[in-house]
Amino acid sequence: MSDYQPRPADIQFILSNVLGAPAYLQSLPAYAEVDAELMQQVLEESAKFVGEVVAPLQRIGDEVGAQHRQENGTGKVTMAPGFRDAYQSFWQSGWPALACATEDGGQGLPAVLEATLYEMLSAANHGWTMAPGLLHGAYECIKHHASDALKAQYLEKVATGEWLATMCLTEAHAGSDLGLARTRAVPQADGSYAISGTKIFISGGEHDLSDNIVHLVLARLPDAPPGPKGLSLFLVPKFYADGTRSAAHCDRIEEKMGLHGSPTCVMRFEEATGWIVGEIGKGLNAMFVMMNAARLHVALQGIGLLDAAWQKADAYSQERRQMRVPGRGKSAAEADFISEHPAMRRILDSQRAWVDCGRVLAYTTAVELDVIKHHADADRRAQAQRWCALVTPVIKAAFTHQAFYGGSECLQVFGGHGYVREWGIEQIVRDSRVAMIYEGTNEIQAIDLLVRKILADGGTGLDALLDELVSQLLLGLEASVAVERRFLQLRKVTDALVQANKENSTLAYWVADDYLRLVTVALLGWAGARVEAAAAETTDTQRWSQPQSALKRWVLPEFEMRLAIITGQLS
Repeated sequence: MSDYQPRPADIQFILSNVLGAPAYLQSLPAYAEVDAELMQQVLEESAKFVGEVVAPLQRIGDEVGAQHRQENGTGKVTMAPGFRDAYQSFWQSGWPALACATEDGGQGLPAVLEATLYEMLSAANHGWTMAPGLLHGAYECIKHHASDALKAQYLEKVATGEWLATMCLTEAHAGSDLGLARTRAVPQADGSYAISGTKIFISGGEHDLSDNIVHLVLARLPDAPPGPKGLSLFLVPKFYADGTRSAAHCDRIEEKMGLHGSPTCVMRFEEATGWIVGEIGKGLNAMFVMMNAARLHVALQGIGLLDAAWQKADAYSQERRQMRVPGRGKSAAEADFISEHPAMRRILDSQRAWVDCGRVLAYTTAVELDVIKHHADADRRAQAQRWCALVTPVIKAAFTHQAFYGGSECLQVFGGHGYVREWGIEQIVRDSRVAMIYEGTNEIQAIDLLVRKILADGGTGLDALLDELVSQLLLGLEASVAVERRFLQLRKVTDALVQANKENSTLAYWVADDYLRLVTVALLGWAGARVEAAAAETTDTQRWSQPQSALKRWVLPEFEMRLAIITGQLS
């Protein structure tokens, strides 16, 4: 089947018609010169690059993949044919630098344009996109925590994407519990550190896409206390300024279920010279700058992958004839297109609704990140911070989950053809599965939301957020009334959990996944109401009405189910 093709008109509708993002962003002094026309131009050009350069490499990345070999005692990785040329064109065209500050070599554009770019890239070729996916987080980490000397040498190279970066956290015995990490950093007389230890699951730890790789490594000083407070963050490049190679070795790459185009490396640091980033013992503080940025991008991966799966399924459904549609009389054709069958329409329209509403939530998050950085009013910045704190774990968990399970539903549209490689849908399902695991598993996202965010302040932050969301609804719309009803039920069950937690502190951990899904569906209803109100003002009502109908019939009823599960545990 044909490669994924971005549809910038759909994205533009959410940005402009639903969210009013161009006008709002232009009201911020930092973006006074960024008007709707410029944003649309960037969106269309990025869609063109993704469709023409990156998407055609999807299949070869899966079939050939990254290749590891030992050469002179050092592990080297060669990427799939065409990957390096595409990446060199990518950074030289300025795409990694969209949202970076102009003084750092960036273009100073809104974060939401970077968000839409990476959504499209993930949809087109998840394996290839893993390489630049950590750039912005690494840029923010170096910008806010590194010394002036390190920034002078590395910041612009990372901002522009000329050099790629990694995030070296995980060890074989320390996955989600980073406090168990044993990698050591020994101080040297010249102020540097000798880094020794082995990190696993390092995306892009070694490759030939860029001329250098900047590793950000969590390690422990010899006299550091045990646990997370003993961890510091260090920068170890693949090559130093004099051209010598560091003692950061790729021992092997993992054989994985999917993402064959991305090398997932076992990295061994053998007294590799590095420099501290941030303060001693505060490595996680610096690293979480990367991780929080990455979680929005992982949510966008989910949305993009689901959109890619939907595109393939929708196209197939309009070509394949099978049986007659129930209730339809005889026609000239012996069978109808499967796109007309209710069972297939339910699948296709429901996944389309997830994509449309997911964009509303993810793009809003990107806009709020710029509000945090650039808005003059402290109260408005606090409001934006509240949105990001509460919504980021929701969208990371919900949309990576939907990419896999919704992608599997899209595979179902193909019948047996979906299970074979020819049609490309099975690769999307395989590639998407890892997003539910990395950057904090979805279970950890649920615990973060309920235990660390909601219960920590007694639900007051959530109450304030829901008040703000209600104020943005079109009053009188039937969907808006339903949103307010769900919000009221969400408030009540949250209050009940707050009270129950005083007597049983483990209950929240049992119901955290259900609570995150409850919040997810409530937010989907809000996003759907926003889409419905905007669609009423357009002429293309069918494009938006069919998914919205499916949202109400097949997606939003999950709210009652999750509510019943949680309530049952409270009794």
